[in-house]
Amino acid sequence: MVSTMELKFRRRREGKTNYVKRLALLKSNKPRMVFRKSNRYVTIQFVQFNKTGDKTVVGVSSRQLKKFGWFGNTNIPSSYLTGFLAGKIAISRGIKHAVLDIGLITPVLKSRPFAALLGALDAGIEIPHDESALPPMERIEGKHIEEFAKSLNEEGFKKRFSEYLKNNVDPKNLSSLFKKTKERIEKEAVK
Repeated sequence: MVSTMELKFRRRREGKTNYVKRLALLKSNKPRMVFRKSNRYVTIQFVQFNKTGDKTVVGVSSRQLKKFGWFGNTNIPSSYLTGFLAGKIAISRGIKHAVLDIGLITPVLKSRPFAALLGALDAGIEIPHDESALPPMERIEGKHIEEFAKSLNEEGFKKRFSEYLKNNVDPKNLSSLFKKTKERIEKEAVK
């Protein structure tokens, strides 16, 4: 007797795609705001479904924040600014509505995906969400990082914030740098 085994899709076997969630997102007929993070950067894409393959309309990485004066990495302020920049570019390309797609990331309230969501919302994109999931403005502006930097001794400060210092960023004044960067994105994002 021959047994047949039904093989799951490759991306499902590799744990890269949950097809049930993907189908639910696609049924909305809205572009997806796709949030992904690596160890060094946050990436946000606005993707539209196409039967021949998804079409990326906007793609922004936190690496691009450097040209606006921000040291790009994966913290909450960087996620917000990346979402804000992606939202501004998406609006200039005719995207007004979207749904959030965080993939296989476990949704933790007030975390980086929701900071990026808030950035896109502030840019003017309409995305269904729950207000309780969004981080408070103190965290968005990086005040929690400032407080932590001020609490460290000099040796601990240099060790923890070596990447910031290497890029001439003072973590003790991060909220003022955040505000300046946001203003620059507002003025220069779609030129």
